[in-house]
Amino acid sequence: MRSASAPPASALRARVRSLGPSMTRSMQAVADAVAADPAGCARLTVSALAEHTGTSEATVVRTARLLGYPGYRDLRLALAALAAQQESGAAPAVTVDIAVDDPLADVVAKLAHEEAQTLADTAAGLDLTQLAAAVTALASARRIDIYGIGASALVGQDLAQKLLRIGLIAHAHSDPHLAVTNAVQLRPGDVAVAITHSGSTGDVIEPLRTAFERGATTIALSGRPNAPVAHYADLVLATSAARETQLRPAAMSSRTSQLLVVDCLFVGVAQRTYETAAPALTASYEALAPRHHTPVPTGRRAATAR
Repeated sequence: MRSASAPPASALRARVRSLGPSMTRSMQAVADAVAADPAGCARLTVSALAEHTGTSEATVVRTARLLGYPGYRDLRLALAALAAQQESGAAPAVTVDIAVDDPLADVVAKLAHEEAQTLADTAAGLDLTQLAAAVTALASARRIDIYGIGASALVGQDLAQKLLRIGLIAHAHSDPHLAVTNAVQLRPGDVAVAITHSGSTGDVIEPLRTAFERGATTIALSGRPNAPVAHYADLVLATSAARETQLRPAAMSSRTSQLLVVDCLFVGVAQRTYETAAPALTASYEALAPRHHTPVPTGRRAATAR
């Protein structure tokens, strides 16, 4: 039986993708091998896998532990389960490499597949214990600060707007100076959320460190769970690590992954605070309703529209 502390087999490939950048070259070789051929590797002893990957038994064991398994035996069980899932008739993976001369229909299909895979990887790799703790912290927070730069700033704004609509005090900060000056004001009972795909963005880490030192509960959304941002995070929510290609920077896939986690947080908080969240959400809908009404065009503009 799989250890209770080990991640499910479905999360294995997602963890390889997210943790890959933080691995040594030899550990990456082991991780790539088990992700590429789970059935074959599941049949190998620790010494045989070490020989197969040109590494050592110690490296294989360290890789298994980094991926979340107590030991190699647990990793083998996960590999066998993953192989069984693949043999059950799952559709083969579609390559997401987009060539300059790809027909537009192929571009659409590849992008759609990659987005779906990103969401599946994120869901499989999400630590539900950490997620539940983050929901609890947000639901009871006096104040919530959210930090993000670039594409992650857009995700931060999305989270802040969602929380504001259910009556929580939440503010997103994309200016690093403003983020730090706000973080200084936090205290126990407050929550700070850092959103950074790389996990190493200094302008996001600095305000989170400040919030951490002030006693606020700190949460990090990162594509690399062992990245520097995790040093100042009480809770870490892993997002899928998207692979960059020449025609498609990783920002889009990373944002898709982050938005899924944001929605999970929001729905969890809304459930936890339903008695106050529901009326607040209704009030916000009613307040915005007049702004959603589009006047019927008249005169020359109407004729042009027709």
